[in-house]
Amino acid sequence: MCGRGIDGANSTGALCAECIKTSIDISEGIARESTIHCCKECARWLMPPHQWLVAAPESRELLSLCLRKLNIPNRVKLVDAQFLWTEPHSKRVKVKVTIQGSVGDGKVLQQSFQTVYVVATMMCPDCQKSYTHAAWKACVQVRQKVQHKRTFLYLEQLILKHGAHSDTLNIKDAKDGTDFYFGGVAQAKAFLSFLASVVPVETKESKEHASTDVQNNVTVYRYTWSATIVPICKDDLVVLPISLARSLGNIPPLVLCHRIGTFVYLLDPNTLQTAELSNKIFWRSPVAPLADAQELVEFVVLDVEPTPIRKGKWHVCEVTVAPVSDLGVSYFTRTHLGGLLYPGDSVMGYLLTGSNFNDVNLDALEQSRKYSSTIPDVVLVKKHFSHRRRNRQRGWKLKRLAKDESEMLPKKADQERMDREYEMFLRDVEEDDQLRAAMNLYKSSAKKADPDEMSVEETDEDDEDLPRINADELLEDFEDLTLEDS
Repeated sequence: MCGRGIDGANSTGALCAECIKTSIDISEGIARESTIHCCKECARWLMPPHQWLVAAPESRELLSLCLRKLNIPNRVKLVDAQFLWTEPHSKRVKVKVTIQGSVGDGKVLQQSFQTVYVVATMMCPDCQKSYTHAAWKACVQVRQKVQHKRTFLYLEQLILKHGAHSDTLNIKDAKDGTDFYFGGVAQAKAFLSFLASVVPVETKESKEHASTDVQNNVTVYRYTWSATIVPICKDDLVVLPISLARSLGNIPPLVLCHRIGTFVYLLDPNTLQTAELSNKIFWRSPVAPLADAQELVEFVVLDVEPTPIRKGKWHVCEVTVAPVSDLGVSYFTRTHLGGLLYPGDSVMGYLLTGSNFNDVNLDALEQSRKYSSTIPDVVLVKKHFSHRRRNRQRGWKLKRLAKDESEMLPKKADQERMDREYEMFLRDVEEDDQLRAAMNLYKSSAKKADPDEMSVEETDEDDEDLPRINADELLEDFEDLTLEDS
């Protein structure tokens, strides 16, 4: 072809090396252009036939996916492959491929060529389900039949902190609770395991027939789990059956719930004796609270006498209190709030004298010779701070779950009740450091009130004992940061 002299002949027709390169193409049959599919929502790549691969741009995973599209024959050997730079918005991926193949009498020919991959966008099945809420396969219905939702608000913060809702397709509010929809049974079971690890719940499973493919003999079911949280919340007054109280270390039947976790943590304000009511024991013989936080009454402390009984942060003291609604009547009681109460302070508690409770366990307690004399007139729960002293804007905030809006808007009365419950929960977070240690608190952009602009009544020295949250306990909310702030 070129007329150059060579030594000997070969099976390729006495061609030199340069002419062999120009006349023989060992890459024949290998596609120079192909199409790869990428999900426009989650940025995953389709690995035929049904696998979706997570791969960063110009990564080894993406290069492996591109080389699979070449279908390189066995007669050639892949030597090298590397990405070529392209414009990010061009929807093109270019790869330079180098191969080797034998020609003639054992001679090896190496050749490089360029392939272009057109990026086609589509949606993977998981993202399609997220836009089609009716495509759920499992649902977890979380319920708690109580008058206030403080435990539910606490559970919501735990879900957000641990990301337990990351696999949900949709979240909807329902009566007495919330529904969580999942695309698979495994994700729903993982969510149930998380619930059981943070709150005492009872679960029940059911399934319904969704569809049947007669030709392929495939039946699809929808699974639903009902997760019922115990109806006892923090600061609730509980009267245990006498037999149950004896099995819990012989604790007095009239107790306070001071915390909710994997157990229901109970406290006797008179002796500081504690007990843990497990999930299985509770549902074996369910107990309803005698009174909840909505029935708390405000009292004024008249006198305080400490006792030597101490346990952790609690200290038993004997106090004399009078209800704010009737200061002419006083009551004497023992409480666990020693060290926090001083004459003139306000405190919230349950007034048992003169109240009518329809409770079987309380009736049995009053008829018992051993425990009838231990029923106090007043059970104090926590120190109270007036609204005037807490009217400043908070420098912190909590995040909420993104829920699907209900078709029917809540009534004005229901919305006001929900706002009161949320405000009560925020005050619990301020007052209880153990409670807020289990959740994420974020810095708020709301500006605090300037002490110089406040009246003398609002800046008195008594504000020093107000519950506050330190700045080192707060996290930065990057979603609210603007470009200028960053």
